[in-house]
Amino acid sequence: MIMVLGFVCIQAQTIRNSNNSTQATITANGEVRNSNNSLIARISSNGDIRDANNHLIARLDGETVRNSNNSVVGYINSDGTIRNSNNSVLGKVYDDGTVRDSNNHCIGYAKGVPMKYAALYFFFHLF
Repeated sequence: MIMVLGFVCIQAQTIRNSNNSTQATITANGEVRNSNNSLIARISSNGDIRDANNHLIARLDGETVRNSNNSVVGYINSDGTIRNSNNSVLGKVYDDGTVRDSNNHCIGYAKGVPMKYAALYFFFHLF
């Protein structure tokens, strides 16, 4: 957060692809915006993930990612490892924000973005 003239501003963190091009921004309060700054989703503090029209598209329940029908679609482990519903490794989000697929290829960057938010963006394609 940044304090400007007594007002608190929530600074957005950038999601970038492997070519370092901006793909989206995610604010600390969970707003996801595309590269045109249009709101595409919100991730609430209770784990609900809603599209721009406020429709539930998924839910983050601890380390478990569930779709809108409450079916498990994957897991986000505390060490940054991302797994699908069959427990196969999809990739990993590293502490420095680097995102790698299961073949260890860099697929993007999310420096300063909460690890779970980066995982939702890169591996579960919810927004």
